[in-house]
Amino acid sequence: MSIMKKIVLIFLSVFMLTQVFGQSENVPMSMKVDLVFLASDYLEGREAGTPSEKIAAQYIADRFQEIGLSPKGVNGTWFQSFDFVQSSNPHVTTGENKVGKNVIGYIDNGASNTVVIGAHFDHLGRGAFGSRYLDGPAIHNGADDNASGTAALIYIAEQLKNSSAKNNNYLFLAFSAEELGLLGSKHYVKNATVDLDKINYMINMDMVGRLKPDNSITILGAGTSPSWKPAIEAIKGPLKIQTSDSGVGPSDHTSFYLKDIPVLHFFTGQHKEYHKPGDDAALINFEGMKMISDYIIELVEDLDANEKLAFTKTKDEQEGRQAASFKVTLGVMPDYSTNGKGMRVDAVLDDRPAAKAGIMDGDIIIQMGDLKVENIYDYMEGLSNFKTGDKTIVKVKRGEEILEKEVVF
Repeated sequence: MSIMKKIVLIFLSVFMLTQVFGQSENVPMSMKVDLVFLASDYLEGREAGTPSEKIAAQYIADRFQEIGLSPKGVNGTWFQSFDFVQSSNPHVTTGENKVGKNVIGYIDNGASNTVVIGAHFDHLGRGAFGSRYLDGPAIHNGADDNASGTAALIYIAEQLKNSSAKNNNYLFLAFSAEELGLLGSKHYVKNATVDLDKINYMINMDMVGRLKPDNSITILGAGTSPSWKPAIEAIKGPLKIQTSDSGVGPSDHTSFYLKDIPVLHFFTGQHKEYHKPGDDAALINFEGMKMISDYIIELVEDLDANEKLAFTKTKDEQEGRQAASFKVTLGVMPDYSTNGKGMRVDAVLDDRPAAKAGIMDGDIIIQMGDLKVENIYDYMEGLSNFKTGDKTIVKVKRGEEILEKEVVF
């Protein structure tokens, strides 16, 4: 590790100890420092293909080496580089040529099969693409998205290095360019450094740093193997788990699912700081992040004695519904971890139709126009029925009260 990096780490550690670490005494200092370093202004938002992302990649490789992992990248290195073209227009193939770097560590237990655990480490840089911030360029530190998953990945790697669970090998993948369309994980499955047929399953973490006070978390991909749900239900602990069957979603587990590999994806939900400069380390629930990491470790260890997991294709959860061709937005972030009927609003975006209509964070949408909303898929189907300028009544449940709000799209 370079002297400059050590100086930066020491400064960040001392500063953050007095700012956000006091309330998380049970969390290892290394996990805190990993997240704070990756989410610091020093790394300028870790945009894929930039010098700052290369620093982040080298930091992760250094941490893998310190833990005692073996490199499993290309030609005996920690890295797997890939070329991509970045354009501000997704419909054209011309743009700036860049290079991304996946970081790959390995625990070789001499086993027949390998468990893959992954998280993307790139983010939006200064917000030139993908940002929801409207006031010009600014560093998007991406503490939750996805320094949280990366810090959890490093912590889990360290614990499994010292675990008695030796019936699988373990591959730890820190993906680049997820924010540009899962480019790092897509490249990996096409150019895998282990035999894809020998991958037992893949666990992904993306935005695991904002566990809610009720400890609710969504685990996606639970239908991709018949082994998942019994294994999830067997672990008794403080997490309040909501599962979704589908193996397809907006993160890197999808690339593995499409290669017929069982997957799970851990996610604590969106929030108002998502893809904005405000996604900073001070807002991270470190205790919750460790709780999720420890749960994953327990799950992996519990499955260690099992045979290779069977794979199951999952039904597209919008199959049979009206194809969602959205011409409008309500301007809310859904809570994917909620139980019960309706679609709970995790956050209302400023100056959007929902905010103007008086819909609030925590409201549960139960009807849009004539369509009753039982779940998020009904909500998406409802949106597809409207165009700009349309008005409708949206019914929401707020506590025990049912309210009607007129929305203008």
